[in-house]
Amino acid sequence: MEKEDVIKAIKELKEKSSKRNFKQTVDLVVTLSGLDLKKSENQVDFTLNLPNPTGKDIKVAAFTGPELKASAKENCDEVIDVDEFPKYAKDKKSIKKLSKEYDYFIAQANIMPKVASTFGKVLGPRGKMPNPKAGCVVPPNANLKQLVARLKSTSRVTAKTSLMCQNTVGKEDQEEEKIAENVMAIFDSLMNHLPGGKQNVKNVYIKLTMSKPKKIEA
Repeated sequence: MEKEDVIKAIKELKEKSSKRNFKQTVDLVVTLSGLDLKKSENQVDFTLNLPNPTGKDIKVAAFTGPELKASAKENCDEVIDVDEFPKYAKDKKSIKKLSKEYDYFIAQANIMPKVASTFGKVLGPRGKMPNPKAGCVVPPNANLKQLVARLKSTSRVTAKTSLMCQNTVGKEDQEEEKIAENVMAIFDSLMNHLPGGKQNVKNVYIKLTMSKPKKIEA
């Protein structure tokens, strides 16, 4: 897939799209084939830092002990202190609400067992548990400012239950080239995570929130 083809597809999509009273997001959709997702080694789940902002408001919540509480309040969108865990343990609906409202969860490493026992059954199946691979399980003296800044420019690419990856790559009012750079970053990384590379790609589409998908030749 060439960057020039992506830019052309984005321009055509914008030109043919009906005007809306809100700024539509631009999504990359990749459908896959030849993968048995029941086998964990075929499942896709990775994060990457995009070269350009997507315009999406990424929200980060933190599970903290006393050591990180002040820093988390300064840098995160929500702080759940370890003293509040018993309240959540009795109210699964409140955990479900958290999982919908926040994109990433950070956890202080020395309270991870309590995080797992209190929130794991709800956050785990939703792929929202603090992820060590993404740097979201941190020591009590962690620099949260840097971590949160990185997470807010991070995109998570998944295909665990269906043969499709869908990611926001920009807003319709952004430059086509910057959106295309995000598209290429995700697509190139995805190729490195698929067992058969491009052989596992069925189709690639670009779409606006309210538009029909436009196919790009991969």
